[in-house]
Amino acid sequence: MTKPTATPAGAPTTAAVPVCDPVAILKGLATLRRLTGTYPVGHPMVEQRLAELDELLRQHLAQTSPIRIDVVRGAVHLDGIAFSSESQSTGQLVQELVALGIHSIHIADGVASGELLTLARYLWEMKELPAGTSYEAQLLERGVSHISLGRLVPLDTRWRAQQWQERPTGPIDPDYAESIMMAQQTFEQVASGRTLQSATVRDLVQLLMFKVARSNAALSQILAVKQYENLTYCHSVNVSMLSLLIGRQVGLDEDTLAALVEASLLHDIGKTRIPLDVVKKPGALDKQERRLMESHTTFGGEILVQTDGLRPLTPLVALEHHRTVTGGGYPDLGDGAIPHPMSQIVSVADIYEAITGARTYQSPASPERACLILARLAGEKLNTSLVKTFVNAITFFPIGSLVRTTQERLAVVVRTNPADPLHPVVVPVNDQLNRDGDEFDTALRTDAGEYRCHVLETVRPHVDTFDVREFLPSLAA
Repeated sequence: MTKPTATPAGAPTTAAVPVCDPVAILKGLATLRRLTGTYPVGHPMVEQRLAELDELLRQHLAQTSPIRIDVVRGAVHLDGIAFSSESQSTGQLVQELVALGIHSIHIADGVASGELLTLARYLWEMKELPAGTSYEAQLLERGVSHISLGRLVPLDTRWRAQQWQERPTGPIDPDYAESIMMAQQTFEQVASGRTLQSATVRDLVQLLMFKVARSNAALSQILAVKQYENLTYCHSVNVSMLSLLIGRQVGLDEDTLAALVEASLLHDIGKTRIPLDVVKKPGALDKQERRLMESHTTFGGEILVQTDGLRPLTPLVALEHHRTVTGGGYPDLGDGAIPHPMSQIVSVADIYEAITGARTYQSPASPERACLILARLAGEKLNTSLVKTFVNAITFFPIGSLVRTTQERLAVVVRTNPADPLHPVVVPVNDQLNRDGDEFDTALRTDAGEYRCHVLETVRPHVDTFDVREFLPSLAA
C-alpha cells in the first residue's frame, strides 16, 4: 500500500502530487456544508458537490485508510505530519473548523455518500444542537459510522508536575556551560526559521571533543541526576558527550568520532518543529500529540539533509535514533530495517540521558536505575554490546555522583574501580556537602573478606552551591 506523502509546513515542496490531499478534502466538505445549508435536499448543486467529494474520498481511501486529518495549532496535519499548502484559503478552512469546535476528521474505508451528506448537514446545524452529547453519539444517531470528529481539550495538569529550572544551576564546568549556550543559540535559530549554520556546528563539535570531553567534572555533571528541565539543547549536548564516550570505548577513529558527535548533537533538531507546549506538556501525550512528537525524527532528517556542510550520516541518525535493533520503533522504514551502528550508539546515550533528566512529567532517575533500565532494553530495543560497553564505562555510580553509604554517610565518588564497579573510591562530605574526611576505597575488605562499606544509592544534591570540581582538583577550572 502506498503511503500518503506529506511535508512539514514551511518545507520545500516538489512538483509531485501527494496521494492524499487533506486540504482538498476539507475544501470539499466545507463547500458541501454551506450548500446543504443554502439549498434544499436534492438540489443539483448539492448533488454535484456531493458526487465530487465522494469520488475524491474513494480515490484517497483506495491508497490509505483511514484518512486522518487533524488541525494542530492552526496547521493541517495528515497522519500526524504537518501538510504544507500555499493556498490562502487553507487558513479560512481551518478557522471555520475550529470555530465549530472541530480539530479532527477521520474517515474510514466504506463511507457512503449518504454519510457525507448527513455529516455536512450536521456541521451546518451544529450550533443548534444540545450540548453534552459526544460527536460519536450524535453521528451514530444519524447513521454516520465511518466518520469521526474530535476536538482538542487543553488539560491543565501542572498541579501534578514538578516545576524544574530550565537549565543547569549552580557551579558547572565552564566549557560545558559554553557548549550549552552555543547549543541553545543554534536550536533557537532553527526554531525561528533560520538556516542551521554548519560552521557553528563544527565549532561546537570541536569544543565538545577537545575541551568538554577532557573534563571529568563536566562528564560527572552530564552523567549525574539532573535537577533542571532538560530541554532539547541541553539534552543534545549531553547525548553527544555520552555517545562520544561509547565511541571511544569501542575504538572509533577521530574522524568517525567527530561524525558521531555531530550526529548525536543534532539528533533531536526536528523538535524545533514541534510546539514547545507539546514538548513540555506535563502528563501523558494523547494519540494526536504522540504522532506529532514522533514526527520529530522525520523533521530532523529533512532539516539536516537540506543543510550544506554536514557529514553524510547526520540526517540518517536523526531519522533512525528511535528505531530498534530488531527493526521496530519509528518512523516506519519497512520490516527488517535495522538502524546504522552510529544510530544505535546514539539510541543508548539518548535513553540513558532521558531517564536521568528531569521533565515536567517525570522526576529524574538515578544512574544505577538508568543502567538497569538499559539492561532490560538490551537485545530487544538496544544493541546489547553497546549497552554493556556503556554501563561498564560509567558504572552504576559514576565519577562525581553524590551517594549514601552503609555507614549512613554522604560521599562523592572520585574514582571508579574497573575490577569492582559497585565499589568506587569516595570522599566523605557533611550535610552541607563540604569535604569531611579523607577519600575511602569502598572496595576494601576486612580480614574476614567482607566489604567494609557499600554504596547504597545515589542521592540528589540539596544545595545549588555543590561544586563537584572541588573533589576533582586536578581537573578543576
